[in-house]
Amino acid sequence: MKSHTLLSDQLSDYPLWTALVTPFDACDQVDYHSLEQLVAQQVEANNGILLLGSTGEGLALTLAEQRKIVEFVCALAPQVPIMVAVGGINLSAQLEWVEFCNTQNIDALLLGSPLYAKPGVVGQTQWFDALLCATSLPCMLYNVPGRSAVAIAPEVLTNLAHHDNLWALKEASGDIATFESFRRALPELAIYSGDDALLPYFAQAGAAGLVSVASNAWPAQTAEFVRRALSGTSPNLFTTWADAISSLFAVANPIPVKTLMHLQGNLATPHLRPPLTHLELTNNAALSAANEQILSWN
Repeated sequence: MKSHTLLSDQLSDYPLWTALVTPFDACDQVDYHSLEQLVAQQVEANNGILLLGSTGEGLALTLAEQRKIVEFVCALAPQVPIMVAVGGINLSAQLEWVEFCNTQNIDALLLGSPLYAKPGVVGQTQWFDALLCATSLPCMLYNVPGRSAVAIAPEVLTNLAHHDNLWALKEASGDIATFESFRRALPELAIYSGDDALLPYFAQAGAAGLVSVASNAWPAQTAEFVRRALSGTSPNLFTTWADAISSLFAVANPIPVKTLMHLQGNLATPHLRPPLTHLELTNNAALSAANEQILSWN
């Protein structure tokens, strides 16, 4: 049985976290058989597991489905840490979700910015402060203005520095200057790239690791790439990697990665919850070429 929670310094032993997809069957139900297999693949690669993020279509799931997924994966007792996403617009609902997560055998929370409302520094500080106060679990904040419509201000990190469980930040703005501004605001905070293609550049600026989409399809290869990027070795792989990653974001994530995983035989269907659909991707040639190239690393 996996120990209940890991401390922040132990979580930092996992430089790669997979933002796990949620598999569905042809009837639009969660495919728990496939989910168990996906978890096993991540355990074999020794990657941390993030449940119910945007790649996992968390906001397209009902609350009952979200709970069941967390309970199901916890019951598997994977020998890698589990992080669960917290995201939405209603603070009371998110606090209830955190309360549920506190009862589960998980190791960390990913705290997303409030969606749509676009709060400023004071509103962001209050939002994250309330969530951090509601749990003792290590927490990773998530800066993804492309999805939340608001960027976390560096001052927010300074305002939250007194929280002992503020462990990390997932930075997915795609801007190295923003990464560096966060480093200056709270130097002791572990910052993870939220962009697969940008890790080599963020690594040079002091990134602790990667929260990845690509590792769904390529668990072991992505783990090896992260090791090399953080150590500054094999720069000749970086262009190859960037080209492969571009195929995973040809249309909205997670459409391409679920399509690829279906082509690989790791998903029974490429089904997504509306408004996303695999029919957006009309040509799989780039995915197939990327898959062949990345799998040739081993």
